[in-house]
Amino acid sequence: MSPYPLPPALRGARVVLVHDWLTGMRGGEKVLEALCRLFPQAPLYTLLHVPGSVSSLIEQRPIRTSFVQSLPLARRRYRHYLPIFPRAMESLRLPPCDLVLSTSHCVAKAVRPPRGAVHVSYLHTPMRYIWDMYSDYFGPGRGGAARYVMPLLRRPLQRWDVETCGRVHHFLANSRHVARRIQRHYQREAQVIHPPVDAGRFAPSAQVEDYYLVASALVPYKRVDLAIEACTKTGRRLLVVGSGPELERLKAMAGPTVEFLGWVSDEHLAGLYARARAFLFPGEEDFGITPLESMASGRPVIAYAKGGALETVVAPDDPAGRPATGIFFNRQDAGALLAALEEFEAALERFDPQALAAHAAGFDTEVFIEKITAYLAQALAGLDVDPVVER
Repeated sequence: MSPYPLPPALRGARVVLVHDWLTGMRGGEKVLEALCRLFPQAPLYTLLHVPGSVSSLIEQRPIRTSFVQSLPLARRRYRHYLPIFPRAMESLRLPPCDLVLSTSHCVAKAVRPPRGAVHVSYLHTPMRYIWDMYSDYFGPGRGGAARYVMPLLRRPLQRWDVETCGRVHHFLANSRHVARRIQRHYQREAQVIHPPVDAGRFAPSAQVEDYYLVASALVPYKRVDLAIEACTKTGRRLLVVGSGPELERLKAMAGPTVEFLGWVSDEHLAGLYARARAFLFPGEEDFGITPLESMASGRPVIAYAKGGALETVVAPDDPAGRPATGIFFNRQDAGALLAALEEFEAALERFDPQALAAHAAGFDTEVFIEKITAYLAQALAGLDVDPVVER
């Protein structure tokens, strides 16, 4: 039984969840976790599952994987199998159901729904490796051997990605930024429901220490290198939470004031947020849950002025007069980030921890559950739920 009150259209509905892969708890998995809470009986289908890598709420349900699960070194190097991900996702055979709910940033949206099922795809982004951020992954100096293979595969993957949109009845986007990408690449409209933030898990602290914080998967487009360069150059202390294929490169460029913590527990991370001077967010993100977790902890955000951050961070000169929650920088380079750090340090009194926490509460998990439950009920009832998205 769902712990939430469900509209009549969802009561007794047979729901199947689909996710790209289960290898760690990042933003996409936090959305999946909320859906698992909403539909506790729903089985979960995915390309690959590394046991113990996601929350117990996800782990405790039936998890079905594709043939990628049994491929050599798949648990550590699953990204290298990108060219066969389409075939692997299409190989999944879902049971009879009423609603397929996929959460996707790669290929999950292309799962084949059973006959008669409604497929709603919550899209974090169209596959960034082949669309908007191709050069971040496979441009000069990046991608290793894949840089020579991907030019041959990019167009076929793009064609497949567009052609399989017909398997989705309704698209949800995690931000207006992503909804515009869906329109641009797929010529489909999407309703926007921002991802959930477990705001109640965080709280401001009376003690703020002299360090800045990054919490991120260490992959190229996150641009953690900008935070490391800016802090190394100026001797500012930086704590980096996370891991990924960029780890060794980032360690090589880091100075003595930069400390790499790897992945930490939720409790440890909450304390790091609350005591940091500010949270650094130098990448162009589809949405970005971590900045809101920082705000829920009463700490401001210094963010690159593009992507989902524009929908969550409030600058000091906000036209609507809302309390400031952070500072933007407009060029994606270390010099611009450094200038934003200096601007922030000169205006510390502009940021009220309680106001930041109140702002983050508007993105709480309960808000997400309320919105997505109403949307899914309408979709399952056959009602029109795809209005034109604000541009």
